[in-house]
Amino acid sequence: MRIFARLVCAALLCAAPVMAQDVALTSRDGTFRIDGTLLGYDGEFYRVETIYGPLTLDGEGVDCDGPGCPDLASFVAEVRFSGTRRMADVLLPALIQAFAERNRLSVLREVEDDTHSTFVLRDAERVRARFTLRATTTAEGFADLIAEEADIALALREPLSAEVAMARQAGSGDLVRGRRARVIALDGIVAIVAVDQPVKSLSMDQLSGIFSGEISNWSALGGADADILAQTPPPETGLFEVFQTRVLSPRGAAISPEIRTRPNLEDLVDAVADDSFALGLTTLSEIGNADPVRISGKCGFEQAPSVAALRSEDYPLVMPLMMFTPARRLPLYARQFLEFTSSPAADLVIRRSGFVDQSITTSEFGAQGDRLAHAISRAGPEVPLSELKRLVAGLRSRNRLSTTFRFEVGTKLDVQSSENIMRLARALETGAFDGKTLLFVGFSDSEGPAEPNMRLARSRAEKVQELVRDAASIADFSQVELTSDAFGEALPIACDDTAWGRAINRRVEVWVN
Repeated sequence: MRIFARLVCAALLCAAPVMAQDVALTSRDGTFRIDGTLLGYDGEFYRVETIYGPLTLDGEGVDCDGPGCPDLASFVAEVRFSGTRRMADVLLPALIQAFAERNRLSVLREVEDDTHSTFVLRDAERVRARFTLRATTTAEGFADLIAEEADIALALREPLSAEVAMARQAGSGDLVRGRRARVIALDGIVAIVAVDQPVKSLSMDQLSGIFSGEISNWSALGGADADILAQTPPPETGLFEVFQTRVLSPRGAAISPEIRTRPNLEDLVDAVADDSFALGLTTLSEIGNADPVRISGKCGFEQAPSVAALRSEDYPLVMPLMMFTPARRLPLYARQFLEFTSSPAADLVIRRSGFVDQSITTSEFGAQGDRLAHAISRAGPEVPLSELKRLVAGLRSRNRLSTTFRFEVGTKLDVQSSENIMRLARALETGAFDGKTLLFVGFSDSEGPAEPNMRLARSRAEKVQELVRDAASIADFSQVELTSDAFGEALPIACDDTAWGRAINRRVEVWVN
């Protein structure tokens, strides 16, 4: 209720008042003058409310006069983060520390309470930036961003339709268009059981049934006649929120009040590992002595959680750790920090913090054995054996990149895939694939006739290739070849009997030789 009230307040423009002051900005050559009230200064640019509306002016080209003018010599970049504790407790502090060290800045952390802290970054002369961090939930992070109480929201999901609408009404722009979201790292929701529990594979519908209370006995899953002791982390955690959003809500279900919650993942994992009839929800990095459960479909295809499956989004419960930015310009230190989070130095920090980075790795064609076996077993009129032979001939001499592109609908990429465009483009610009050929391969789900699916798969592959080429503006394309192909329904990753299975199968892979 509190979050909704704050979102309504933002939509009605009743957020915290801006400390606006009268200023006059005059060009250095005296040819023009802008009068207004100062809305902000980021160390480089002035943002001023004028009779023409809000204007942004380069500080190097104008002189500022008036009581609202900032002290340029002592400007401190103020950057406010708010959102999921899953990111705020470990990942963000580690990234801020590494960013400061890379820029030869010292860091002093000031802790106000268990949800608020400030990182003061300074050089030998003075304080250069303050990064304040509010550890709450994804929903709170979006509410703070919309109400202009935060500069960057920390999120484990994309904004809900209500949040997108509120942002538009509040004048905060469109949260789902433009490069408002950046995927910083990856995590995965993993169901776990004790080592001696024979049931090691569950469908998404079965997971929903267990945690909503519809399935309460292992015998309904092919196990012993015993109660399922299902356990989750507390409701305020990001993992709980994402599981509700991704697994339960699409099926019209909610967590049963009978499900036991554990105070932290360490306690939950220990409890499940010690009880043959327990089932818990944790993350890929927090499995401990328990066994992970594979996600299955009715067609018999299963997907196990792994670092490789998270990087390629082949696993259905990937949990991207994202930062959402405002429509306005951020201070220079904030922009530099965002760029740092996608660097190789940040990848190392992300791995050490227990999360999965998005560095580009490769796997051999032989590692696709399960997928090939499944594809061959399902060969028929829609995907004849001749098409599978063409696939093998085209890919067997190549390695698959972990960078995969998936689509929400049509040719609209999801958030993680949009980030993958930039990462692959940077690799091309640095010459990582010089002397190589990158083959963009389109695949589809099996809904509808095979021929239109093949055309759509090909258009997606060509679209991704075009986006990567455009993003890699300084790459030397005389040193690397980009080409595309499509195999439509020929190589599914999951069963097409569910929405998530179809979504995973709609993809563009990249193969290199």
